[in-house]
Amino acid sequence: MEKARTTTTVPRRTLGRYLHDLREQAGMSVNNAAKALECSTQKIWRIETAQNSVKRLDVKNMCELYGADADLTEALMALAGETKATGWWHAYGDVIPESFDLFFGLEEAASELRAFQTEVVPGLCQSEGYARCLIRKGYPNGDDEEIERRVQLRTSRGRILRRPAGAPDAWFILGEGILRRPVGGSDIMAAQFDHLIAVAELPATRLRVSPFAAGLHHGVIAGPFVVMRFPAKGMITEPPTVYVESLMGALYLERDQEIEQYDAAFRDTWDASADEAASVKMIKRAAMELKKR
Repeated sequence: MEKARTTTTVPRRTLGRYLHDLREQAGMSVNNAAKALECSTQKIWRIETAQNSVKRLDVKNMCELYGADADLTEALMALAGETKATGWWHAYGDVIPESFDLFFGLEEAASELRAFQTEVVPGLCQSEGYARCLIRKGYPNGDDEEIERRVQLRTSRGRILRRPAGAPDAWFILGEGILRRPVGGSDIMAAQFDHLIAVAELPATRLRVSPFAAGLHHGVIAGPFVVMRFPAKGMITEPPTVYVESLMGALYLERDQEIEQYDAAFRDTWDASADEAASVKMIKRAAMELKKR
């Protein structure tokens, strides 16, 4: 068996992805960037493909060359400090500004997504009205402009499921409690149910509901999580990552044993859930019951 990894590449991968995008946006080739930075093209390549830990000074110089603003430069320099860590927690509101979210970047790059949620509709499957209710509850002191920015950010994430080419292979499991918990008024929930049915019908998406009658399964023990896998980049294969969120922050896991445990939890929960056709019927039944209230 392959030896379990003792380090996490999440900060390196995210940092490399941002620096690659900044270079592309600046219209610079790897050769031109290397000449301007007085380093080898191999160094640029290794940073962008997450092969090395990265020095803060290197990140600062690259950001200045690519024209990154001060906030993003500060965030990326802070992230560079995490590339040497042996384990890594991402706490919200620490050094990462509001516009810089590691999870969104990983989600955008993933070729496979396996998500289990017990309390609320997964972010990729949320309708605008439903998302707005959750965000207002989570940010009670936010002004209307901030709330709307967050709503737009969340709902825009769902576009990856509708890509004409390259949509991730996405499997979602929703606990039945999600269908029973009213969020907003009946109109908002009705729109969310319609949205879920539309998501379930997408070519690369599969959706199941885990009914209360399924009893105890691994998902009950594990709680909500997302398993992400990534496409190979030439000879480079990025390791899978498990994302587990809590009120105080988020945990990124990628050791082999951790991935195996969450894969097993997802399989067991998937098998214990209603199949896709029965799940759509459950959603439609919940919508009909809502109309009768």
